[in-house]
Amino acid sequence: MGARWSAVFFAAGGVDEVALTRRLQGALDRVERQMSTWRPDSDLEQLNAAPLGTWVAIPCELMGVLAAALEIGRLSGGAFDIGVGDLVQAWGFGCGTRVPDGGRIAALAGRPSFEPPKTLQLDPAGCRARRLAPLRLDLSGIAKGFGVDELAREMTEAGLSSWLVGVDGEMRAAGTKPDGRPWAVAHETPALGVREVLGVLELSGAAVATSGSYRHQVEVAGRRLSHTMDPSRGAPLENDLAAVTVLSDTCMAADAWATALLVRGAQDGPALARRLGLAALFVGSDGEVVSTWP
Repeated sequence: MGARWSAVFFAAGGVDEVALTRRLQGALDRVERQMSTWRPDSDLEQLNAAPLGTWVAIPCELMGVLAAALEIGRLSGGAFDIGVGDLVQAWGFGCGTRVPDGGRIAALAGRPSFEPPKTLQLDPAGCRARRLAPLRLDLSGIAKGFGVDELAREMTEAGLSSWLVGVDGEMRAAGTKPDGRPWAVAHETPALGVREVLGVLELSGAAVATSGSYRHQVEVAGRRLSHTMDPSRGAPLENDLAAVTVLSDTCMAADAWATALLVRGAQDGPALARRLGLAALFVGSDGEVVSTWP
């Protein structure tokens, strides 16, 4: 995932920190080997490279993430779309060049829409999948959250009950600090080139993820464009939201829903979150904050 991870915990003596660090790094390495779009040998890229209609054996973890991605895509009305890999590459956000490729962008104008199971079929029982349309899969909007959940699983299996783990800004917490207070996570002001705290979130037994348009950008004709793709337009997202933060039981769900709600925008996003009972915080490009948290 090419990202930084962290783990903080409280425990009685006797914890082998070196062994624990190896376990945590190993968990993220497995996610990387399975779901990275930057590694030609990853399981996801092997699926992307396979001929259309060919069943490809994939790890069960990858199957679970793909299934979750398709379900969130369905519930979000297509706002969460893992079939935008070619668009990500063409606009300069994937591996390789960091500038938009006008020729590739034009060639993708007539690309098919991502409509599983017409375009992607999963066989959970056999842990295999096949693409039925020339769409490149990209799990950047959900794999990092799953990686955090894998860190959480390792902490629990190591017998730890009070911890905070994260990959970049995606976090998940269990238990409380020794003084009984929940874990405090800063909510960053979503502004380009600014590192300020907008507020503080308190976590215990929950995960949080943020998706925004203010960090990874490219400049085209004097305009700064977001790395998040708008599936309906086949182009970088341009709407009235700067960031969306979602609180959920798992970081995988929080990660994917933060992206989906960002794509839905300042009007449809909060309405969808309320309808589905999602705890989300929307920050508009004008700085206005809307919350659907209980």
